[in-house]
Amino acid sequence: MPITRQPHRFLDLRRIRFPVNALLSISHRVSGMGLVLLLPLPIYLFDSAVHSPQGFNAAQALLAQGWVRLALTLFLWGLLHHLASGLRCLLIDLDIGVELKSALGSARALLWLSPLLLLFSAWVVCA
Repeated sequence: MPITRQPHRFLDLRRIRFPVNALLSISHRVSGMGLVLLLPLPIYLFDSAVHSPQGFNAAQALLAQGWVRLALTLFLWGLLHHLASGLRCLLIDLDIGVELKSALGSARALLWLSPLLLLFSAWVVCA
């Protein structure tokens, strides 16, 4: 008697409840990808600002645009979030906070800290 295979079911990612550590891992990877994609903008702004007085004025005019401020805010948030999450991973590699309760607590704390880092980034860029 041949074995019949069940058809594949549609996987609805919105209904899956990820563990806190998985959410932090995903956000760490997303922030790292954002850093790589947005890195040319601050490099270009810095290069043009230190190159000549006209370049400084051009960089200053570019910084007045809303999309540039948004991109720099996201870059700074990604940098701070990636740094904090990376330090957490390093501490876990050093066997600090490896127990389940402390690992979940640090992951939750970092996920709650992330919006505060975003607000801080927006305040720094827009002030």
